[in-house]
Amino acid sequence: MKTIFEALRESHDKQRRLLAALTDTHGDSDKREGLFAVLKAELEHHANAEERHFYVPLMEYDQTQEKARHSVAEHHEIDELVETLENTEFSSPGWLVSARKLEHLVTHHLDEEEQEVFQQAGRVLGEGEKNELASRYDEMMAEQAG
Repeated sequence: MKTIFEALRESHDKQRRLLAALTDTHGDSDKREGLFAVLKAELEHHANAEERHFYVPLMEYDQTQEKARHSVAEHHEIDELVETLENTEFSSPGWLVSARKLEHLVTHHLDEEEQEVFQQAGRVLGEGEKNELASRYDEMMAEQAG
């Protein structure tokens, strides 16, 4: 059975691939527009499901509360950069600059989560809870995508 860490890592890997592809696009193209739409949805769905089925449970433990709050705050920073990209013309040179900032911010967030938060969470969450959270996370991701 899958754990919450495996479920989250699947989305993290997808985000990394989408960001790399997005920052490799040029100008006002259908490819850039399409990748941005897919990435935006993935980031939003992931943040919603992760906050509910990973960070809220982690906020119940003293050892993981601070990291969980920090990660939720980073989700808001990511949202702000996505909004900046939405309000910038795809053909603008500033668009790619902002997209690269987004790639850096998201990659930093994912790395920090995988290298620090997962370790702390692994110590406070029981095995059954890790599996149950993964199921709930996957269900919510599927609902949002549908």
